[in-house]
Amino acid sequence: AAAGAASAELVIGWCIFGLLLLAILAFCWIYVRKYQSQRESEVVSTITAIFSLAIALITSALLPVDIFLVSYMKNQNGTFKDWANANVSRQIEDTVLYGYYTLYSVILFCVFFWIPFVYFYYEEKDDDDTGKCTQIKTALKYTLGFALICALLLLVGAFVPLSVPNNKNSTEWEKVKFLFEELGSSHGLAALSFSISSLTLIGMLAAITYTAYGMSALPLNLIKGTRSAAYERLENTEDIEEVEQHIQTIKSKSKDGRPLSARDKRALKQFEERLRTLKKRERHLEFIENSWWTKFCGALRPLKIIWGIFFILVALLFVISLFLSNLDKALHSAGIDSGFIIFGTNLSNPLNMLLPVLQTVFPLDYILITIIIMYFIFTSMAGIRNIGIWFFWIRLYKIRRGRTRPQALLFLCMILLLIVLHTSYMIYSLAPQYVMYGSQNYLLESNTTYSDPKGNSTISVPKRCDADAPEDQCTVTRTYLFLHKFWFFSAAYYFGNWAFLGVFLIGLIVSCCKGKKSVIEGVDEDDSDISDDEPSVYS
Repeated sequence: AAAGAASAELVIGWCIFGLLLLAILAFCWIYVRKYQSQRESEVVSTITAIFSLAIALITSALLPVDIFLVSYMKNQNGTFKDWANANVSRQIEDTVLYGYYTLYSVILFCVFFWIPFVYFYYEEKDDDDTGKCTQIKTALKYTLGFALICALLLLVGAFVPLSVPNNKNSTEWEKVKFLFEELGSSHGLAALSFSISSLTLIGMLAAITYTAYGMSALPLNLIKGTRSAAYERLENTEDIEEVEQHIQTIKSKSKDGRPLSARDKRALKQFEERLRTLKKRERHLEFIENSWWTKFCGALRPLKIIWGIFFILVALLFVISLFLSNLDKALHSAGIDSGFIIFGTNLSNPLNMLLPVLQTVFPLDYILITIIIMYFIFTSMAGIRNIGIWFFWIRLYKIRRGRTRPQALLFLCMILLLIVLHTSYMIYSLAPQYVMYGSQNYLLESNTTYSDPKGNSTISVPKRCDADAPEDQCTVTRTYLFLHKFWFFSAAYYFGNWAFLGVFLIGLIVSCCKGKKSVIEGVDEDDSDISDDEPSVYS
């Protein structure tokens, strides 16, 4: 009966997870359709963007599922549940591990093959003289470089030994044989882990650039709001009149037939360009001022302020916890050679103290972890939307509602895929023991004894699972297996956390100093994604 009840609960859990997948797909479709350009929308790139974004969100949702499953197998008193025997536990662990294998393999496929192929295919499509076969051949040629990089990472990860042969006098053939045996014993885990860790390193750089800034910009933008469309339109009208006066002044110099000087011609051209932009802004401002959506957003203004305050509180919880966790590693870890890994905590941080309290009321701790992960994703989206996509100092694309080019959406999804990979390590940095063991307890024999009719007995008390727990008493999450295969990646992530904190503080200062955003921010001289005949509401 107990086993049947447990099975029913697991079925309900998987049903909820299935509904979550449907919700993720619906959100991805709405998000991509919201930002893609209506003039340049293309079926293949749209499907690729939706699929990649869904994979990113599903992968991020697997962490709380992994933690829940290892915790669900044990009672709070430290004993395993009746149905959770060794075989069932192993099956659950393997299911989660295969889930990670599948999702991480799909991410490798998207990052190194599918997204580059679609991107280069669409780039070739802009040339009207090329046929379909030529487009495919050219896209495959450029994609081959990404595939070679992926193959190289897998090979390096597969044959970098995590341990050394015991016999130092072994022959070269024996050493090679040892590498293949180690690869077979790990079932390819090291190869995949190395490739994913390499991408996670790039995701760390993306998180430092976009997520850290988005965490400060998103809440403050919600709190400050945007400028009034009516006030902006009044200012724009004054600017139009001023520019028209300058144009008339320059043209009046040639009324008697004299040609304009080169300097006056350049100035006239600049003023005419400026006038076209201002008139474009006038049309957009007029549309937005009379839009029902603007009035609806104005009614929701108090709700936006509440959300902004909530988001800044979550950001402060995240940043303070990350700072204390990194400080703990700096003071109590074994140093860079161990990847700054510590087991347990010596300096408590707010999140690490809050999670054990929430564990007493199911499922508050999982809700909090899910909120933090989703907040991490949405602030990353906000950071990319505010900063745009850059290659060093060159801006490649802007992310604008209803005007984002297909190539920009592909870049957006690739960046989010990389950031999601880094999310698991960020959560581990905040609460290492929780990410490793969830809410598991194990039975620890106490030194206290008591007398009963059969003789003296030892009391066993439940204790929270940690690194000192017996291996057969506590199940480690599958996430942890992918995080710490290679110490040098862990060391890089440690220094990346300090950089993340620095960029967040800089972004917070910049966001506080900046004024309110324009209601049509993005309609300017160099914005090729904005057309005259496609007004849209920006908020």
